[in-house]
Amino acid sequence: MLNYIWAFMILVGVVYAAFTGNMEAVSEAALSSAGEAVSLCITMAGVMALWMGLMKIAESAGLITRLASGIQPFLSFMFPHIPRGHTSREYIATNFIANILGLGWACTPAGLKAMEELAKLEVERGNPAYREKENKDMRIASNEMCTFLILNTSSLQLIPVNMIVYRTQYGSANPAAVIAPAIIATLFSTVVAIVYCKLMDRR
Repeated sequence: MLNYIWAFMILVGVVYAAFTGNMEAVSEAALSSAGEAVSLCITMAGVMALWMGLMKIAESAGLITRLASGIQPFLSFMFPHIPRGHTSREYIATNFIANILGLGWACTPAGLKAMEELAKLEVERGNPAYREKENKDMRIASNEMCTFLILNTSSLQLIPVNMIVYRTQYGSANPAAVIAPAIIATLFSTVVAIVYCKLMDRR
């Protein structure tokens, strides 16, 4: 759906530029934006490589395991029907920790693995939509999947790495000034997400 929206917006922009005689400006903007996008990607790749490396060091040092153990009570509160010791809890915990540290890209693999394990859990429960491969198109998200997705989207962030990098790239005088507002905003969004998920669980 997003592809159609972007294609429509680009088409409207080009047609409007053609009718108003601004095609040259559109061409210049497209070329400059392409170069800027490459530059930003290189910058982001370097930053994410640094943080991913730090995550690996923390994992090897056992810090991630300790943090994952520390949030198990929260996971039990949010996912009461996932058995203790189930593999999905480990991936959910890793995903949450990466999100809290502001490593949006780093949390994606753990998030995908968590969804896979939650799907396996539905098979173990005997959910007919997950029982056979030919029923793939009939699958629906379980309560745990919806809760995980909502919490993942609204996640509390202590260090908004991406935003700091973007602000640095575009010449902000104080890139880290966004940290306090980001913590407050994501704290409120997380609280709202928790309340919403628990209300929907009861229904």
